[in-house]
Amino acid sequence: MDALAYRKKIGIVVPSTNTIVGPECEDLRPRGVTNHVARLTLKPQTIQADDKGYLAHVQAMRDGIGPAIDQVMTCKPDHVIMGVAIEAFTGGVAGGDALQKELETRAGVGVSMGSTAGVAALRKFGAKRIAVLTPHQPKGDETVSTYLLEAGFEIVRLIGMKCASPFAIAEIQPDQLRKVLTEINGDDVDAILQVGTNLANAAVAAEAERWFNKPVLSMNVVTYWDALRRCGIEDRVYGHGRVLEEF
Repeated sequence: MDALAYRKKIGIVVPSTNTIVGPECEDLRPRGVTNHVARLTLKPQTIQADDKGYLAHVQAMRDGIGPAIDQVMTCKPDHVIMGVAIEAFTGGVAGGDALQKELETRAGVGVSMGSTAGVAALRKFGAKRIAVLTPHQPKGDETVSTYLLEAGFEIVRLIGMKCASPFAIAEIQPDQLRKVLTEINGDDVDAILQVGTNLANAAVAAEAERWFNKPVLSMNVVTYWDALRRCGIEDRVYGHGRVLEEF
């Protein structure tokens, strides 16, 4: 038995440019559970807004996911988090389901990812009409919208922050997130979903749930919640959002 991971080991696959998933997931880790990060190489370049540039960015991530899973599986995790947000939404619900099955077959263990975890969390709260916050360019927003609409949600408002690079996503500060979350909130939405794993929104989302009196779901939090529950870890983790406290 692993001396520190005497309950479960969780592998986490992220782009090499990502600086947010690891720290946010570490804050959520119950005692006896350990996190182990593998990185897929992604060049630190501008994300082009046109279709060709966007597709090249997505393809670079897709090409790296499998080798990164192979790497992290050498430490024998019980479950894997795929911390690449846009790829999890690509191809609509069918595309996301196919990717999840492909990665689970490759890993030999369960895989949690932002699309299916986000939907699971929204359904736990009974949300139907949602607002969505992303760091993406318009093509990325279209990918996310397609997935969520196919999953049965009405998107009342969506704001894409059009970040020019992965580093620009990680540089968004809490005051800017508070402003945008306030803009997309309203009495006409049941919940807010934030997409994008390199957006440091976990703490702000937990605060916003108190201001808005509704679920505000941060991607890294819901994905880690999904991983814990699918591993059989039922601990209620407090201070990081309602989904970890209530379900």
